[in-house]
Amino acid sequence: MDESELAAKHARLEGILRSLGRVVVAFSGGVDSSLLLKVAVDTLGTPNVLAVLGRSPSLPQDGWEWAQRVVGQLGAQLHVLDTNEFSDPHYLANPVDRCYYCKTSLYRQLGELCAARGFAGIVCGANADDAADFRPGARAGIERLVRAPLAEAGLTKPEVRELSRKLALPTWSRPASPCLASRVPYGEPVTPEKLRMIDAAETFLRELGVEECRVRCHGQVARVEVPPSHLAHLAEPALAARIDAHLRELGFQYVALDLRGFRSGSLNEVVSFEVQHGLG
Repeated sequence: MDESELAAKHARLEGILRSLGRVVVAFSGGVDSSLLLKVAVDTLGTPNVLAVLGRSPSLPQDGWEWAQRVVGQLGAQLHVLDTNEFSDPHYLANPVDRCYYCKTSLYRQLGELCAARGFAGIVCGANADDAADFRPGARAGIERLVRAPLAEAGLTKPEVRELSRKLALPTWSRPASPCLASRVPYGEPVTPEKLRMIDAAETFLRELGVEECRVRCHGQVARVEVPPSHLAHLAEPALAARIDAHLRELGFQYVALDLRGFRSGSLNEVVSFEVQHGLG
């Protein structure tokens, strides 16, 4: 990685934030929003930065606890916002653009918070690589004038991790952990109960040493995705029986191990190119 280019992008990020003055950071505790919060606090000062963490059934419990710790370590102001996406029938129906409805609700509330507390605007942690992914929530950000300073500075995901490492952020090597609703296939209703089952199942797998995993909820079936290097171990009869029993106790009727292994965003594999790129 070109160190001078990374330094230039870091300086560009600082300049973008400096131009904004006072910002609300849509914070999740992930690698992207944590870097954004760190640089915002360093550049603008603590009084001019507010980290807002959404409290929702779609946020993993360990992610919720982790995010609060990160804010504390960075010395930032924290505001906890109870999100209301579960009151939106569009969100509950889980269409392919579910994230649009979730982000619209979130950014509307953040906009009200900005106005009430005198902040200039909202910033989110989208990076330069995200434009190539299927992210319908980005449209809500555009509509609500949410800025994405990491993307504007040209920082890619690997560069975000490397800069985070250089700044000694605890998130630099943390695996991605998108919202729990992303484990439910499009068209299958999203419910808090399903999300609790998914969260508990993934927590159990992490306790077994599988740090990066997804439990996709296909009706009564839990489709377990783990890195290929873990497949043989989890398929050992004694451990497989233990996993099967625990996940069925949580409420699943069947447990399947996906032989293709972990794929981030695998449920998007069924979304057509036209839909992903707004052509359909």
